[in-house]
Amino acid sequence: MAKSIEKRKKSGTEDAWWPRPVRGGECVEAGEERHIISVLVLNEFGVLTRVAGLFSGRGYNIESLSVAETANPEISRMTIVTTGEAAVIEQIIKHLRKLIPVLKVVDVTDKPHVERELLLLKVRATEENKNEIFRLVDIFRARIIDVSPNSYVIELTGDPDKLNVFIDLFRNMGLLEVARTGIVSLQRGRVTLKEYDPKKEV
Repeated sequence: MAKSIEKRKKSGTEDAWWPRPVRGGECVEAGEERHIISVLVLNEFGVLTRVAGLFSGRGYNIESLSVAETANPEISRMTIVTTGEAAVIEQIIKHLRKLIPVLKVVDVTDKPHVERELLLLKVRATEENKNEIFRLVDIFRARIIDVSPNSYVIELTGDPDKLNVFIDLFRNMGLLEVARTGIVSLQRGRVTLKEYDPKKEV
């Protein structure tokens, strides 16, 4: 597996090779699709609970959720990844738009966009596996960000399926711990999720 990845790296095609994930690579029911939804919300208490409740109330799981402030500290951006039937997801989006703290909702799934996720992986370091660890780090363009006598912490950014492959390669090498951020996404080109400035309403 690692050798085939290395060949793709040399040919400069490894980014195109990673297939788009569907619920972490698992099979989904017919008619279900993976959706990436970008949401701008006011930084208010309970907003996250209300947004998540719209999904759980309809029996849909949020596969990943990333939330952080935007350039405007009064506004946060959520990136929600879920899998479900298009008609139901559309209804959830319509209800999201009706929530007062929600300022903007866009399903970027079928729009030109980039998506990335950050992985931190801790692996046991031994004399036997150090060379292989360094080789995989180089192949995947990852980097070692912490070194201790018995372990390394590795950082990798990419799409979810690339991260899944990377994790699988370490399972038999002393994988100790994994932390993932969930997906963040932006539309390509000049299109933006325009921000709302509450001060303009004063």
